[in-house]
Amino acid sequence: MESMDNEHADRGELDALRAAFPAEHCLPPLGWDGVRAFERAHDIVLPEPYRTLVAEICDGCAEGPPDIDGLIPLAALPADWGPDDTQRVLAEPFPLTEAWVWEDDPRPYEEIEPLIDAVSNHGSVVLGTDGCGMYWHLVVTGPQRGRLWNISDVGAAPFGAVFGTTAATDGFAGWVGLWSTTRRPWYDVVV
Repeated sequence: MESMDNEHADRGELDALRAAFPAEHCLPPLGWDGVRAFERAHDIVLPEPYRTLVAEICDGCAEGPPDIDGLIPLAALPADWGPDDTQRVLAEPFPLTEAWVWEDDPRPYEEIEPLIDAVSNHGSVVLGTDGCGMYWHLVVTGPQRGRLWNISDVGAAPFGAVFGTTAATDGFAGWVGLWSTTRRPWYDVVV
């Protein structure tokens, strides 16, 4: 397991997360024992402030990002994910560090298919969907740890100002903060 268990959530970020996720729409938090059990089972440590959110505030919320069904529970996958979740290996590093539109990749599909599968299944938890095959992933392993990525059927793109995709701060708190202040999908507020 990664040695990041000593990270601490920023109190300001946690206050903003509590305000963004109204308790009446939220599932109960997992508690620290539940979070640590999930982490042990997957040989990871969740990044802050998501880790504390799931342990202390809520394990999913129908009101909130993403736009379809809100934030799903930690151990769940979106309803339209499909039947095969056996390929998901959270301890394997997330393979990308920059956007990739595989739909435009000139290599044969047989060559890039394993890479596409790794992007969808390695090193991230799925936070939910914006519909039409667009899934939000929080990277839990590898160089992009703590960052959010939107992965669709045509490619993958990172979220946040550091990547120039939006003015919002990258990471979970920035993603929720953008949604909570605009109440619009992320692609409507791209810089």
